[in-house]
Amino acid sequence: MREGDDGGYAGSTPLAVLELLAADAPQSAYDDLLAEGRARARAAAGADEPALAELTRAVELARSVRARASRHKQREAALTALVDTAHDLTSPYDIDGLLRLITRRARRLLGFDMAWLSLSRPNGSAYVRTSEGETTALNVGLELGTGRGLGSIAQVRRSPVWTADYLADPGIAHAPGIDAVVRAEGLHAIIAVPLRRGDSTLGALYGADRSVREFTPDEIGMLLSLADLAAVAIEKARLLEQTRDEVTELEAFGSRTNTALTRVRYLWECHARLAGLVLDGAGLATLARATADALDGVLQVRDPGGRPLTATGDLPDLDEDAVTKAALQALTERWPVRLPGDLWLAPVLAGAEDLGVLLLSASAPLADEDVRLLQLAAQSVASLMLIQRGTAAAEGPVHDEILADLLDRPHSVDLHLLERTRRLGIDLDRPHVVVVARPEGGELGKAVAWASSYAYRMGGLKGVRRGCLVLVLPGTDASAAAHRASGELSPLLGHAVSTGAAGPTGGPGEVARVYAEAVRCLDALTALDGVGGTASLRELGFLGLLLSADHDVESFIAATIGPVLDYDADRLTELTRTLEAYFASGSSPTHAAEALHVHPNTVSRRLERIAELLGAEWQKPGRALEIQMALRLRKARRALHDRRTAPDRAAEAT
Repeated sequence: MREGDDGGYAGSTPLAVLELLAADAPQSAYDDLLAEGRARARAAAGADEPALAELTRAVELARSVRARASRHKQREAALTALVDTAHDLTSPYDIDGLLRLITRRARRLLGFDMAWLSLSRPNGSAYVRTSEGETTALNVGLELGTGRGLGSIAQVRRSPVWTADYLADPGIAHAPGIDAVVRAEGLHAIIAVPLRRGDSTLGALYGADRSVREFTPDEIGMLLSLADLAAVAIEKARLLEQTRDEVTELEAFGSRTNTALTRVRYLWECHARLAGLVLDGAGLATLARATADALDGVLQVRDPGGRPLTATGDLPDLDEDAVTKAALQALTERWPVRLPGDLWLAPVLAGAEDLGVLLLSASAPLADEDVRLLQLAAQSVASLMLIQRGTAAAEGPVHDEILADLLDRPHSVDLHLLERTRRLGIDLDRPHVVVVARPEGGELGKAVAWASSYAYRMGGLKGVRRGCLVLVLPGTDASAAAHRASGELSPLLGHAVSTGAAGPTGGPGEVARVYAEAVRCLDALTALDGVGGTASLRELGFLGLLLSADHDVESFIAATIGPVLDYDADRLTELTRTLEAYFASGSSPTHAAEALHVHPNTVSRRLERIAELLGAEWQKPGRALEIQMALRLRKARRALHDRRTAPDRAAEAT
């Protein structure tokens, strides 16, 4: 300070206050100036009291100007920070990143010890989503419930709510969870402002200090402005995420659509290929293989009776009861049905007529398009069966003529007849069996149509004689052929079918003989009250031997007691003698042992061995009668053979 001309000090005048104000001097400079003025007033013994009062007033005004300027600077800085925050909030953020930015800016902008943000759920409850400045892990994820804490009050009022000391404020509805966090963080002064968006609120923004204090209007207004900006940014981020999700879903939908279109294109290509195979005259096995390759699995085609017609491989163990139920369901719904283990069953239908089913064991779960392809494959199989039936019907008269020639003129089979059969794909030089089937319901029309299709499928001939169907089929097992034909025809007609069978043939000239044997088997079945059953020479036992045209005794003996004869020949045992003694003694093991001069236990052990060779039911009346017949025929043949060879042995001896 300098001394003035009038003996006073210019440095202690109001002008000096203006100089300090202009120089933006610190507060201590004003205190020093005021202290100097007071010292001068004391030295002048009160003479400078008016000047001191004027100086004091000037310092107070300067302080007021400084405070106002400081507030303006703070507001300007806050507004600048708010603008920067608004700019930052316009940048693309995900929801979590945006919420972290908002809480970080709220804390730094207003100098809070801690800031956090809560979001509301549609049911009205809220939870803390993000936090800044916390010292514990209790805040983030905290459930705020409904109607508790400052945030709930702020959202209901849609205006800021604050308290200088939260835990000590009785006007707030406290919640144990919220109070625990406030207590753990050491918070006192807390303010909450709503995140307003239109007529609703998205949540609340909080600021807190670890000391008891009041919040200034500037702080409240600034936090509310930040909350309004944050609400807009949150809504924008949500819409952006929703748009992204929708775009992602559209992209996924487009990808699925392209995949579906590709699959549908493949489906129709496969269907066209299957239809082409049908039109090209491919067989059922070829069509099944193409279907199995297209669906990457194993396919089996079954007839209406559940018997396999063709298969591309081995299916896993099947629950036939479940398959039967699924077949009924598929026929009712006219659509494939899924069974456990990626097994599918598709009905083969021609209008209302059941032609069978397809069984597919897929290597992977089938998509909807795959199921559709399976259904189309079933339609292709149905078309093939109808074509085969039509072809068989067209060839039916030719079949009838050829079969009539074979039966009526067995000794005049010529090369022309054999050439006609070969053109039909039938080679009569191979073994064939003859099946004669009589529908017991008297309905032949439907049965004849079936016989034409069946003979075509099996590669044989068909005809009608004496009100019965006659089938000449390739194979050597007449009994199996009879059961197979009866099992397919009976369900189709809805009533029993009696079937006789014989064979195999040794050439085309033997068809008539085998047919006559099959007819005798059918007549014998009728005489024995076996209507609706099947009979072959082998099934009729010794009766079949009598009905046989060539009376094949050796075959009958071999079929009846062959295992016992072979066992004796291989091991030099006497099971055959034991059988003869056992039956001769009235089926008494004790008497048989006496006749054989062996211990009864020996006979018992031999009988056990015979049961192992002939089966557990060998002593039942019917079976025992056949065994005794075979033993007697064998003994008679041996006696006749010895009688014929006796003169030769005598001549050799002389």
